[in-house]
Amino acid sequence: MLKAMRILLLNLGMDSTPEVKHALSGQGYEITADRNLTVGEILAFSPEVLVTEATPSDLSCCGVISQIKASPDVQTLKIVMIVHGGALERARALDLGADDVVTFPFEPLEFAAKIRTQFRERQPELELEAKLKDALQREHLAEVAVEALSGGTNAKRRVWLIPAIFGLSAAVVLAALATVISNRHSRKDTLQLKAEVARLNGGILQQGELLRRAEQARASLTASDASETRESLKAQTKEIRKKMAADGDTDGESLKKQLQETQSRLNRLESEGRVAETIVHTYGPSVCLLHVVVEFRDKDSGQVIRMSTDATGKPLVDDKGMVSLETEGTGPPLQLDVFGTGFLIAHDGRLLTNHHVVEPWWGDEGLKQLLDKGAIAFALSYTAYFPASSQGIPAKVERISTQADLATLKLLAPAPPHTALLELDDRSEASVTGDPVVLIGYPTGIDGILARAGTDVTREVAENAHGVTQVVSQLAAQHLVRPTTTQGHIGDVLKDKIVYDAATTSGGSGGPLFNRNGKVIGVNFAILSDFGGSNLAVPVRYADVLMK
Repeated sequence: MLKAMRILLLNLGMDSTPEVKHALSGQGYEITADRNLTVGEILAFSPEVLVTEATPSDLSCCGVISQIKASPDVQTLKIVMIVHGGALERARALDLGADDVVTFPFEPLEFAAKIRTQFRERQPELELEAKLKDALQREHLAEVAVEALSGGTNAKRRVWLIPAIFGLSAAVVLAALATVISNRHSRKDTLQLKAEVARLNGGILQQGELLRRAEQARASLTASDASETRESLKAQTKEIRKKMAADGDTDGESLKKQLQETQSRLNRLESEGRVAETIVHTYGPSVCLLHVVVEFRDKDSGQVIRMSTDATGKPLVDDKGMVSLETEGTGPPLQLDVFGTGFLIAHDGRLLTNHHVVEPWWGDEGLKQLLDKGAIAFALSYTAYFPASSQGIPAKVERISTQADLATLKLLAPAPPHTALLELDDRSEASVTGDPVVLIGYPTGIDGILARAGTDVTREVAENAHGVTQVVSQLAAQHLVRPTTTQGHIGDVLKDKIVYDAATTSGGSGGPLFNRNGKVIGVNFAILSDFGGSNLAVPVRYADVLMK
């Protein structure tokens, strides 16, 4: 799961707080609100963007902004100030050191764009940090290679992993790269591999780990504040009407303008909510959770890589936490469980999803280098779990696009009777910048499903399941497999991608992106972590060749 961008809301007023939260909702930000903090207390939150507010009467007391900008510890912190007034107030805020200034009331789309701009301007610092991390990783790999070479004369060659984390991750995320040294002097066709691998599942699911991950996902769930914003706007409308009745003609035009803007926002929010409800009701049952089981084979011998086990079937782990793997033996195969999203597009049971979902090793640099050095990854099975269905449906790969991150699977059994085909709209005018969108999918895979199911269900599943496949089967049997829906707006429409801000995360890959007309205009495929939590979708016109 990608780390959320942190935003601190400092000293915002009662009117602006719900407006800011509405503008930034559903974009994957980690938002904290507080008041009257010192510079040291602000630093303790480690925000990347600080949003604060000042009125014309107290703008001069915002010396904390100047202190922040003068501090060498927070040179990369971006500050956006909300002011009440015109050019004079904005100029004074900029003089204080604010990176950008917004006049209240503001348009949500414009405000969200300004926040994204601040994150983009931090990109040079982030790139430098990434380069440093890459250099340290390369140094580590060199040390691993030397160590592996020094032990490369073993008669029996094994694979050693440091340590395999038995996870339930929806994504193929490898913490480091693998080094494979082929022992040309051995008579046996064998393999030696040493690597750090994150979120690899060895076929044995530990109850404590399952509970921990579910609790972690549950803690990260954030309820939609659409209803909160709606109620806030209604309250503002009522308050403005009271002021208009009490003041008469005094400041009447200003109040009328505020009332018009508030009602306009409320009408738009309610309209978008109705559209989303219709889309979810109609097409939600046709959006499935995809479970892909990946195994690995030794390139030289063709044998499946297995976990070494003792007489009781328990994986062999040394005192350093290293799990032993080998190409000979009877231990369980080393498996990687990957989750994604797919949706029904044809009566013959075809599903549309991403290429990187059906072939999780495709485009993954960490796993690619592992494969280039002596291992072959292959998909052992594909299973589609539809909402309200008690069991999964096996599937197979049908076609993979050579132009975009898209692929189709075909169900090996009929789709559930309650499903409906999703309608694709490949016209360029179907995607309009600023228009609302709805995204349906399974972010965080079964972690998110367990988090929504509750602690009791999670504990019951953990006690009765001994592998990822069993966990998913039990969730399906209890009709707990249900997708998540998020709303947002299109930020930009490019030739080969749609940029939008409906929040998702790993596992949401392959989810359909709907426009206001309930037509699928894109397929979610990536998260722009350095672009304010925005997402990318492949325009559905790239799926036309797969449909033929």
